[in-house]
Amino acid sequence: MSRTLPTLDERGLNVALTHPRGPFRRANVVRETGSTNADVVAGVSANPAAWPDLSVLIANSQIAGKGRMDRVWEVPAGTAMISSILLRPADLAAHPGAPAFAPTGFAWLSVLAGIALCQAVAAETGAQAALKWPNDVLLNGRKLAGILAQLVAPGAVRTGAAAGATAHTPAEGGGRTGAAVVVGMGVNISQQRAELPVDRATSLELETGAPVDRNLLLPAYLLRFAVLYQDFVAVGGDAMRPLGGGESVHGLASGLMATLGTDVRAELPGGRMLFGTAVRLGGGGELELRDATGGMHSVSAGDVVHLRRTGDGAGVGYA
Repeated sequence: MSRTLPTLDERGLNVALTHPRGPFRRANVVRETGSTNADVVAGVSANPAAWPDLSVLIANSQIAGKGRMDRVWEVPAGTAMISSILLRPADLAAHPGAPAFAPTGFAWLSVLAGIALCQAVAAETGAQAALKWPNDVLLNGRKLAGILAQLVAPGAVRTGAAAGATAHTPAEGGGRTGAAVVVGMGVNISQQRAELPVDRATSLELETGAPVDRNLLLPAYLLRFAVLYQDFVAVGGDAMRPLGGGESVHGLASGLMATLGTDVRAELPGGRMLFGTAVRLGGGGELELRDATGGMHSVSAGDVVHLRRTGDGAGVGYA
């Protein structure tokens, strides 16, 4: 039996997000797109002045979305919360008295999105979501959302592979030369089990047992993100410095990171595998692992699989 899903309220979202009520300087809602990230990247590359800091593109349906490692992500109409935010940290950092935005701060922008989503989900549904390194959001151990950050630098567009990956740190464009970053988020809202691509995925409706209105969750997420982002730029993109609310981005992320304390398999670029226990996040967003011999390893790019712990302490299988 077909379901009637709530449509996006374009006018209501614009009122909630943009001046004078909200901090966003541009908010567009489209019925369908190939990829919100690709659309924003193309738009800002063609006409940078039309895409100021804190611009957002929201879509009801996405038919050719890109995830990490160039995975394709297709979203049936009305079933997911899809948005891409354009960020220009140098614009805020240019204000008198503001510190320059550190290049290492770019690695944390996708983490900010994950933190904001966890906060919004808790506020709107009461469910406690968690972060999975490098850029997923989990609910009850299953993937609820994925995040993809892309750098728009002069003459090139590069995709961030992970929190802390060099592709997130714009050596050529630089945090002080107006480089822009697009942070895309896709959240499973109302998909039923058969509609999800893999067993390890889930939706908010499946986990909470109740419908979730994207017209409420979207501004809850986006407005929280904007506050975190503005506070983060105000401390120069330093993840270890306290924000206006009193806790650093590093502290907020560590408190929500389900990967920490878990046995993991890190799948590194080039096909190399690394097994260990995730101990902590580094200052640049990298994941620090301890192997079976006690040796420490820092992982800045790659995929991580949570492993089950067996009686002998070895991690095996998928979580």
